[in-house]
Amino acid sequence: MILITGHVILTPEHRERMIALGAEHSARSRSEPGCLAHNCHVDVENPDRLMFVEEWESVDAVRTHFTLPASRAFVADMRALSPQPPVIRIYAAEDITATLMG
Repeated sequence: MILITGHVILTPEHRERMIALGAEHSARSRSEPGCLAHNCHVDVENPDRLMFVEEWESVDAVRTHFTLPASRAFVADMRALSPQPPVIRIYAAEDITATLMG
């Protein structure tokens, strides 16, 4: 599984627009092949940070996601609206819940 975390900084003048874009992007992404989860959250410790948590079946599914025009447009919009570049981290992950929780 591929796990992706990321965030973007919100500004007062673009806050509602950025949250709407994030929610639309997450909903659209969940319909893509290989997307297991894609969620957007306002950080409760820093309400000016919009967080993303994604789970994907494979690297190929993520590559396809990143090449879609809608995904590229989303990133471009967020870069234009935020005072800082978006942050993204991509991890290869293994679910070990059963091992730890029994």
